[in-house]
Amino acid sequence: MSILPHPGGIKALAQKLGNALLPGSCLLCGADSQGELLCPECSADLPSLPPHLCPLCADQTTHGERCGACLKDPPYFERTIALFHYDFPLDRIVHALKYGHQLAVAGWCGQLLAKRIATGEVDLIIPLPLHPQRLIERGFNQSAEIARALGNSLNIPVDHANVLRTRPTLPQADLPHKERKKNVRGAFECRADLTGRRLLLIDDVMTTGATVNECSRILKLHGAASVTVAVIARALRH
Repeated sequence: MSILPHPGGIKALAQKLGNALLPGSCLLCGADSQGELLCPECSADLPSLPPHLCPLCADQTTHGERCGACLKDPPYFERTIALFHYDFPLDRIVHALKYGHQLAVAGWCGQLLAKRIATGEVDLIIPLPLHPQRLIERGFNQSAEIARALGNSLNIPVDHANVLRTRPTLPQADLPHKERKKNVRGAFECRADLTGRRLLLIDDVMTTGATVNECSRILKLHGAASVTVAVIARALRH
């Protein structure tokens, strides 16, 4: 697992990392990356997901069947696209975006996700919204930056305005898994008619899936035909 410091030191580390980088240097090791976010060696070290995943939530399964959690309580979304397993050193990249304001990471994620989206399978991209207070504290929404890059790459519209986070919630990472669903219940609001729309919901990391599932529930209530979740990384249960 990650060797990063506790969250109290993550922001300082990410900012220090970003400030130390020269243009064209690898985000992780500082070597010449020929204008790319990562050098080839660091790209090769990123933690890949196992070959067999649940088709709904992208958690690891034995043969690619639905996992027990999705069989017991099916999510409101139909599919999850995850680029990587959430582990070292991918966690450093996520932290550089969220706490170090390294927005080049969002562009990199958007380009990688664009390769996983088939032409014509998505009508609208929606970034998972932040509560206004959290947005003020962070200064930007990392999911919105990824969505913007992805939308530009695929020429698909991005809705930044009609899905809102109306209730402040505790950070999911600070809660036991069993409390996360309750924590986000009723936290989202939609102000658009999404009847028949095929949506792509963007977040950075998926752990239990409680947050994206609650947002997907609201999107379905407003008529969405399908919701696909796309994330940088998936934290596996096992």
